[in-house]
Amino acid sequence: MSRTTAAITAVNGYVPDYVLTNEILSTMVDTTDEWITSRTGIKERRILKGEGKGASHMAVPAVEGLLKKRGIKAEEIDLLICATVTPDMVFPATANIICDKIGAVNAFGYDLMAACSGFIFALVTASKFIESGSHKKVVVVGVDKMSSIIDYDDRATCIIFGDGAGAVLLEPNEEGNGIMDSVLKSDGSGARYLWQKAGGSAYPPTHESIDAKEHFVNQEGKQVFKFAVTNMADVSAQIMSRNNLSSDDIAYLVPHQANLRIINATAERMGISDDKVTINIQKYGNTTSGTIPLCFWEWEDKFKKGDNIVISAFGGGFTWGSIYLRWAYDS
Repeated sequence: MSRTTAAITAVNGYVPDYVLTNEILSTMVDTTDEWITSRTGIKERRILKGEGKGASHMAVPAVEGLLKKRGIKAEEIDLLICATVTPDMVFPATANIICDKIGAVNAFGYDLMAACSGFIFALVTASKFIESGSHKKVVVVGVDKMSSIIDYDDRATCIIFGDGAGAVLLEPNEEGNGIMDSVLKSDGSGARYLWQKAGGSAYPPTHESIDAKEHFVNQEGKQVFKFAVTNMADVSAQIMSRNNLSSDDIAYLVPHQANLRIINATAERMGISDDKVTINIQKYGNTTSGTIPLCFWEWEDKFKKGDNIVISAFGGGFTWGSIYLRWAYDS
């Protein structure tokens, strides 16, 4: 009896219209285009503008476009998992809001929070519902409105992050394509190096916490970079070794778009040439949970059925991981 795997059968993305360039940022904080580009590879990022517009505002068009591409109705969705660190509100889950807005009346949904690793953690979680045979159509959304938790006076963070959403549909596959293996890791001892201190139950909002800017992302860049370079490369090499994959066997590396130097280090460790690495960080910056599905969206027409693809990410927590999947369709 053949193994049932969870295969991606459609992808879609959405980014806001407003473009925040390095040149504009250089008028807001003490930085330059050359400084940002040389350290991160980022040229511009998208920002969601407008009163009362949260993560769901980007996730909804991403999912609606996904369903249209696949030719299915929202009522056919069994489950929707939303990976995000910037939910519309603390509760209810943004997944519930998305399902309501698109008319997915037969789906249940919940949010999953694992910072920049959120999408791959959600993708693996969703795959288990497919593999068990209990669910047939599962949507995974990666979305973040990072501009809502960024201090635009802090040049260490405001240059990095942007807003965006991506979504994929998972369905059962009997052809040997889909998610084949994964390695997921976390280490809470790294929490203090990349966090948003206030806003949770430990440090609820107060006038003092707001004045102290504790509701914004705080990052110790050198520590995060050191951990990310090592661990993202390690799990990517591990997933290759575990599945007897050589660099020649890999069609594409789809890395989390945090920093071009981290991406290059991961590709080098895997022995992957630049033409096999999906990179759009220059256009969108780090959209946290949105980076990997946005890469799927942009590279979909280049992926071929049966392609061996490695996905890897690193994020706050610390969290990190890698997935080996075989692409299930030709565009």
